[in-house]
Amino acid sequence: MPKPKSWTEKLRENKGLPKVEKIPEKLKKRWGEGTMVIPAPIEVDEVMRKVPKGKLITVNEIRAALAKKHGTDVCCPLTTGIFVWIAAYAAEEQKQKGEKTITPYWRTLKTGGVLNPKYPGGVEKQRELLEKEGHKIVQKGKKYVVLDYEKALVKL
Repeated sequence: MPKPKSWTEKLRENKGLPKVEKIPEKLKKRWGEGTMVIPAPIEVDEVMRKVPKGKLITVNEIRAALAKKHGTDVCCPLTTGIFVWIAAYAAEEQKQKGEKTITPYWRTLKTGGVLNPKYPGGVEKQRELLEKEGHKIVQKGKKYVVLDYEKALVKL
């Protein structure tokens, strides 16, 4: 049985991505006619790496940056979300191997400034890392969000 791939291997594997295609029928109701980029995992990671200490980005901003880069109307929300998750675990894997500079995945939020429960260590660890950088986290219902996150969004 082959050894499972590491998170870093998954991040660097492109499987023919990025690729541009027409917006699928099932998404046309939401996005309309046009083109959509399915990014490569490493492209998502590259955008996440550009976020400096004290700043934030949401998955929607990542998608907008990648759509602009590829000259498409939209960037696939599903694969972008998956690749954000892979980048987070790859960063933790690299940290455990002694890497000093890792992707600051904790600065990447879900839509609306929501913390991501799928990150390594869950919401608790993301909260701790964001608070160390000066962000205030509040609970809204069952979710945790960065207060006034819009003011800290990075300009790409």
